[in-house]
Amino acid sequence: MKLLIKKVNEDAVTPFYAHKGDAGLDLFSVEEVLIEPMERKLVSTGIKIQLPPNTEAQVRPRSGLALKYGITLLNTPGTVDEGYRGEIKVLMINLGQEPFLVEKSMKIAQMVVKPVERVYVQEVEELSDTERGEGGFGSTGSR
Repeated sequence: MKLLIKKVNEDAVTPFYAHKGDAGLDLFSVEEVLIEPMERKLVSTGIKIQLPPNTEAQVRPRSGLALKYGITLLNTPGTVDEGYRGEIKVLMINLGQEPFLVEKSMKIAQMVVKPVERVYVQEVEELSDTERGEGGFGSTGSR
């Protein structure tokens, strides 16, 4: 599969896999952004993408930023649909207790390209029974 990238900012970094076997391509900021505690900011990557047919891109947090600084992403994983051609932006939030400075060219997220299965939707009068039934949040125990 081939992911097509168009840089829309001269400072954009082409996403890449940091290590052999990595699932996610690193995404980089093209701007400097200060995120105060409990504040959210939309951070530009300076790239647009064209996904392979029947795929989506999932934008996910970086574990190191989450552990060290309390920086994560809202709406995660964020879905980029196959037909989207706008700039990829990352919705970051600071859950830490100190302001966090996103620097230019900093790794801010990872992007995983996944296949998408299309389903046929059929309305029915009844659904099959299962052992779980309608048990929802917390129905499988407290731990």
